[in-house]
Amino acid sequence: MKLNFDKLQGKIMPIATKMSENKYLSAIMDGMSTVLPAIMFGAIASLLVGLPFEGYQNFLTSTGLAPLLNLAADLTIDIIALFVVFFIASSLSTKFGADGNIAGLLGLVSFLIVTPLASVETEAGVTSYISFDYLGAKGLFVAIIMGILVGRVYAAFIKKGIVIKLPDGVPPTISKSFAGMIPGFVIGTGALIIDAIFSATSFGSIHGLIYHYVQIPLQSLGDSPWALILCVFVVHFLWLFGVHGMLVVLSVMMPIWLSMDLENLAAFQSGQPGPNIVGMAFIMTYVLLGGSGATLGLNLLMLKAKSKRFKTLGGLSLPAGICGINEPIIFGTPIILNPIMAIPFVLGPVIIAILAYFCTYIGLVPHLSGVNMALGTPIIMTGFLQGSWRIVVLQIVLVVVSALIYYPFFRMADKQAYEQETSGAEAAATNE
Repeated sequence: MKLNFDKLQGKIMPIATKMSENKYLSAIMDGMSTVLPAIMFGAIASLLVGLPFEGYQNFLTSTGLAPLLNLAADLTIDIIALFVVFFIASSLSTKFGADGNIAGLLGLVSFLIVTPLASVETEAGVTSYISFDYLGAKGLFVAIIMGILVGRVYAAFIKKGIVIKLPDGVPPTISKSFAGMIPGFVIGTGALIIDAIFSATSFGSIHGLIYHYVQIPLQSLGDSPWALILCVFVVHFLWLFGVHGMLVVLSVMMPIWLSMDLENLAAFQSGQPGPNIVGMAFIMTYVLLGGSGATLGLNLLMLKAKSKRFKTLGGLSLPAGICGINEPIIFGTPIILNPIMAIPFVLGPVIIAILAYFCTYIGLVPHLSGVNMALGTPIIMTGFLQGSWRIVVLQIVLVVVSALIYYPFFRMADKQAYEQETSGAEAAATNE
């Protein structure tokens, strides 16, 4: 068994490493991860303004807090694509050795150019304005595309020296600004061409094409139970070989899951049920109970272990495990390359994901609000932040399920550890 693990590790590690180190996937993940503080701020505001209690809603209205909370959501969640395109272009350009700030600026400008304007008739005539329609979740995939294109093109111009060069005595900030003029002109012209081409089609804009023929199908696929099972399986299978499976999967799935969460959040804010079951919030709330492997159940079992080793590990790891941080469990048990713990570590989260999906599908628990919590948020709090006490109850039930799945395998591991400790103590006593 150990030999098989070694062979599999040798085959899997290079593939997983290439995926995690891919500059384009890494830039997308970096860009979307960077905007999480803004998303959290807007999400909490949306949660507060959307709580369905009549007395509470009357209080928000009478005190004037409702417009303020709505403003916080409007200027974060509803314009998230603007932040994403900036940071993706900036991150990718930096990875290729060019200035990230200028690339981010050009990415933002290009995104706005290809975003259709809305218009309204006033007494002074027709007035055009930028609608929020494609600045939020609906524009997320175009933001990713434009961020990648702009970041790469800008870096290519800088690397090949197709720039305006100023004398060495000029301040660096001025030099970088002039260096960005030629690539900025080319990138801006390219964005205008893209806008002109799609404006002449039935789609009206590149947003129309990408949203209806790329984003919606991908979200439908991402919300399916089969895609959920596959992703959860891959995450934990990679972990067995020492690869951070969540980082690998998120490099592909994060844009899909995050856009689904944003749609749920917008629905929650307006008092409507969320359209999606799966998303980043689903993974964090249900699947990663105690961290990768849903190890909070295992952590609780360790508190009743016979061996001192596991009992001590369980006690020390529990506070972190409640907050979803389980590296002490993963490396202290250990779980990596451990044939005894491999089955519950991989299949446990898959079973939990299926149960949570089914309970949501049949209406035992409501769709999650879509709030993306910071790493370290305690388990019960994550449930309440998703909008319902029923979600908290399901979390507790799933922790129990996790413990039951781990139980027979942990008993074997604990028995081995206890026998080793006992034989070691007897040997020490004999030597004395």
